[in-house]
Amino acid sequence: MVTTAGAPAAALYECVVAHARTAPLRHTFRHRTYLWCVDLDRLPVLPFLLRPLARFDPRDHFTGRAVSVRAGLETFLAAHGVDLGDGRVVMLAHARVLGYVFNPLSLYWCHDSSGALVCVVAEVHNTYGQRHCYLLRPDSTGLAQVDKEFYVSPFFPVAGHYRMRLPLPGERLGLTVHLELDGGRPFTATVRGRRRPATAGALLAVAARRPWSTAAVWAGIRHHGVRLFLRGLPVRPRPHHTPQKGMVP
Repeated sequence: MVTTAGAPAAALYECVVAHARTAPLRHTFRHRTYLWCVDLDRLPVLPFLLRPLARFDPRDHFTGRAVSVRAGLETFLAAHGVDLGDGRVVMLAHARVLGYVFNPLSLYWCHDSSGALVCVVAEVHNTYGQRHCYLLRPDSTGLAQVDKEFYVSPFFPVAGHYRMRLPLPGERLGLTVHLELDGGRPFTATVRGRRRPATAGALLAVAARRPWSTAAVWAGIRHHGVRLFLRGLPVRPRPHHTPQKGMVP
């Protein structure tokens, strides 16, 4: 059994990730994967033999130099004037699998000591090894908007804004990210999934169905990028990336 030191059980979400590009070329794809939803203060403790299948390493988040994922998050929040005290943080992300992880998007629902939602942090990784975080203040429906500041796809400029619907995961997971640019909506990503208790049996089952799951995500992004390039979609120059406040190593 996967344990969480007395906290509500961690969860696994088997999910479908869909990307839809409408301009300047139409292109869609879907892939299946699984994500962990965990309390940052009570990370799952796996049986020894299962630990290669899921590890939460602070090197994979924020500056990569904090002593814990929570400490990295708090450094970022402090740089933006946010103090959660002892409030709960729920993270949705891939774990390391067999020593490798790629998290295009990790989400952190940040609560204060009363349990009220203070903010959501969206941590974005691109395939060039860079990271950027967006501090979001969703409304009561989970809707937030933020200017795009980070180079992700080589086919879109660092311009426009994101419109995100990020409700806290429950029995179902339902996330939506729109890129809005030049009065249009050329790109939409969705994540849809169903909650499963993170038991040892459930982890073995999803790992068997989706081996090397995060490597598959990285490879899929590259594969579809090559297809778009071969279809003639021009590549946008990648600007110099300056680490933001709270993300300087």
